[in-house]
Amino acid sequence: MSAPDVVVFDYGTGNVHSAVKALEAAGANVELTGNRRRAQEADGLFVPGVGAFAAVADALRRSHGDEVIDRRLAAGRPVIGVCVGMQVLFERSVEHGTEAEGLGEWPGTVDLLRADVVPHMGWNTVEAPEDSVLFDGIRDERFYFVHSYAAQEWTLEATGPFPKPRVTWAEHGSRFVAAVENGPLSATQFHPEKSGEAGLRLLRNWIGSL
Repeated sequence: MSAPDVVVFDYGTGNVHSAVKALEAAGANVELTGNRRRAQEADGLFVPGVGAFAAVADALRRSHGDEVIDRRLAAGRPVIGVCVGMQVLFERSVEHGTEAEGLGEWPGTVDLLRADVVPHMGWNTVEAPEDSVLFDGIRDERFYFVHSYAAQEWTLEATGPFPKPRVTWAEHGSRFVAAVENGPLSATQFHPEKSGEAGLRLLRNWIGSL
């Protein structure tokens, strides 16, 4: 059985080469490209995100990444977003006191963490549901976070043909959404590509579901 093809979507934000290397180490054939046709056709699409919410959302729209994500999800084809690549899947952000529009795949607002120390930087545990695919075998592991904003509520229930979303939580000052598995759409607030063996295992779990 050949390895799944995964496209890391290159839309001009951040250093994504660590994600490419981690996905390759986890067993995928990986291509870094902004080509929409390749992003549409790949077995899996990895959407990175580094920097400010508004800038990432705008860059995705300019590169038509929002359309690629929509079309893949409509066809039931897997997508995973990481860090700000997860945040922009929500409806909006109030980063730096300015409201910015996200891609609206999920309802909710990305807001400043309610914590004494921000950003939240370093290793943290998560609370994953028992039926999680991403966290199979790694529920007790720690993952690497670096962020000041997060979604701190989850309101979406089961939609269409998909089962109820599996939501994983973490805590820094207050609880926030650390990962989501929602049909073909998955996301993590932490960086699996920077989370050592646990992060590689999570990527293997995702690749194994493609």
